Amino acid sequence: MPRTPKQALLILTRNPELGKCKTRLAATIGDSAALAIYTFLLKHTAAVSRTLKNTDKHVFYSERLGDGQIWDPALFAGHVQQGPDLGARIEHAFKVAFAAGYRKVVLIGSDLYELYADDLAAAFASLDTHQAVVGPATDGGYYLLGLTRPIPDLFRGKAWGTDTVLAATLNDLEGVPTFLLPPRNDIDRYEDIAGNPVFAPFFNPHSHD
Repeated sequence: MPRTPKQALLILTRNPELGKCKTRLAATIGDSAALAIYTFLLKHTAAVSRTLKNTDKHVFYSERLGDGQIWDPALFAGHVQQGPDLGARIEHAFKVAFAAGYRKVVLIGSDLYELYADDLAAAFASLDTHQAVVGPATDGGYYLLGLTRPIPDLFRGKAWGTDTVLAATLNDLEGVPTFLLPPRNDIDRYEDIAGNPVFAPFFNPHSHD
């Protein structure tokens, strides 16, 4: 992992393949629509991320390196996630970044339509005066985590994918100066996008693949 600036943005993403992404969403709207929405979200995340200045950007793919169509290799260094569960995969990504010498490391997922460039800028700025930054998700998880040093407990002993992750994470951060970003709605289920006109062209909620 080559390093130029002192800060790095890590993006965890799934390889966009039919039937293998957004499975809870696909249960309602079908695999094809779920894949189309996920691809749209990936492009949104890439567009927001590329605006960050003086920040190295690293994409950690779930299965294999991408083809470069969404994540331009000139802007986003590619890696493959490692670990048996989400916590281990997040911990590995942070470990790689800190080993490379970054002093401020922020990690995000790739399924948040409400993610803005200002959120990312605020996260990095907060790490000038805090040791951690958390972006709470409305489902009880988090959409962003930033650190200035490794804190392994954050990634262990969590029931990943449940509404207990945020509370357990904040409990682990007790005593650590932590900045909280505004809550955001990440997209996992049909209810997360129902009524949002942005997503209406992608599906007919009454039909299945």
